[in-house]
This record gives sequence, C-alpha cells and structure tokens, in this order.
Amino acid sequence: MVTHVPSEEYGDERGALLAFLEEQRGGIRRSLLGLTDEQAAARPSASELSLGGLLKHVAETEQGWIARAKGEEPAVHREPSNWHECFALVGDESVESQLAYWEKVAAETQAFARSVPSLDDTFPLPDQPWFPPEGRVSVRWVLLHLIRETARHAGHADIIRESLDGKTAFELVALAGK
Repeated sequence: MVTHVPSEEYGDERGALLAFLEEQRGGIRRSLLGLTDEQAAARPSASELSLGGLLKHVAETEQGWIARAKGEEPAVHREPSNWHECFALVGDESVESQLAYWEKVAAETQAFARSVPSLDDTFPLPDQPWFPPEGRVSVRWVLLHLIRETARHAGHADIIRESLDGKTAFELVALAGK
C-alpha cells in the first residue's frame, strides 16, 4: 500500500494522478487491517459513518464517476429514499467483498485513465441539482475529484479506526509493512 508518492515513479501527469489516488486508497485500506466485519460496521462517534460504509462508498463513487466518463451508467443507482445504503454494508456484503470490488474498480480507473486520448477530454455532469445544468468536466477533473473524495474519507477512516481500538494511521502503516 502506497504511503508516499516519489516523483520519479509516476512519470507523467496521468501517472501522478493515478499514484496520488492509489496513495489515498491505501489510507482507507489500512484503516480496515485486522478488523472483523462487525468492527468495520461499528459507528464509534456521533456520525453515522463506519469503516465498512466508507469503503463501500468510495468504491461505488469511483466506479460511478469512471462509468460516467466512459459514457456508461454507474453500476449502482439509488433512490433518494435509500441513499444511506451506500454508507453501510448490507445483505451479504463484507469488507473482503468490497475490497475485491474496489480492486477491480481501481484497475478499471487505471485502464481508462491510460487509454483516454487526452485528460482534457470532457463528459457531461450528471443531471443533479447540485451540478450546473448541461455542465461538463474533464477526465483530469474527475481524477482530481476522486483524489479529493478518497482523501476526505481516508481522514474520516483514520478517526474512526483510532476511535475503535486506538490504532493510529502511523501504527497501521507499520502493521501493513510499508
């Protein structure tokens, strides 16, 4: 799991964006090290957030944005009445299954970012009230957005994990062996 992105390793802008995204994914993955599904479902603060829910959310979010960038529909569509399910493991979902799903999503993101002719290529924003009507964004924008989204939730994950068992991000880096 990447914890530092040295400049000589990523090569070009695409590589840099993908490397920084992977670095942030690592923070969330590490927050789950050694936990059971029950621990990952715990909500140890006033927030409704859990580590398992954050994992599911970032994986679904990444998949949805890359699907939109490719001109496809996201794999998951939720009605406003059940939006909360994107922040919780439900049914037979587990940390293991969500990590495997996210690994697949990450590979698709990597392949897409490497295959698109230009990071300046654009695609339409979803028809949602919080986006400008008929707005468009670039592939570069979506990669930066995913970095921001994942980093934000990696910070949440650090706090949740420390609240669960006292392990800090530094301890989890050592536990992961990186």
